[in-house]
Amino acid sequence: MAKYELNYEALDEEEQQQKKADSVEEMLDWLEMLITVFFVIVLVFTFLFRIAIVDGESMLPTLEDKDKLIVSHLFYEPEVGDVVIVNSKGLDKVIVKRVIATENQTVNIDYSEGKVYVDGQLLDEPYINELTYSDFGYHNYPVTVPADCVFVMGDNRNRSTDSRAESVGFVNKADIMGKAIVRIWPFNKMGALPEDAGAAQNG
Repeated sequence: MAKYELNYEALDEEEQQQKKADSVEEMLDWLEMLITVFFVIVLVFTFLFRIAIVDGESMLPTLEDKDKLIVSHLFYEPEVGDVVIVNSKGLDKVIVKRVIATENQTVNIDYSEGKVYVDGQLLDEPYINELTYSDFGYHNYPVTVPADCVFVMGDNRNRSTDSRAESVGFVNKADIMGKAIVRIWPFNKMGALPEDAGAAQNG
């Protein structure tokens, strides 16, 4: 009978080479997946979402200075109560405000009582920091929102430069960058923004 001797060193070397090849293939698979995920994220934030940072305290108590928000902008149509990101040409910066009225709606503010009316109905505004007493002297109320525009105000009414002021005025919908939907910073306050629509109340 013929005798065969196994070359264990050769087998070990071949096994090690196979393991290395498998490791390289696994690393390439992971790299391909990471690249794919990266491009998906880039596409999502290019066409579906943006990141916005709150500057100042005009949206207290809803939002605080330096809060980071995810903003939805694809096919967005402003609605009353939305927290929106506005590219304000008058202030030469991006601002965060709440939509109070949309086109063809009438806004009236009773500064003596701090109350806001839209189309003759008093707004129920649980989100505001305090009643609306600051009058910038720009509008003669009541005012009707022009076509393709909205009227916005900050939730911290007496410390907000918004549609009441000449520097902002009625906001053209083309200058709205989107609706804030989720706060992602700080982590302890991460979550979807509440849907406070500022519904009208009777009386």
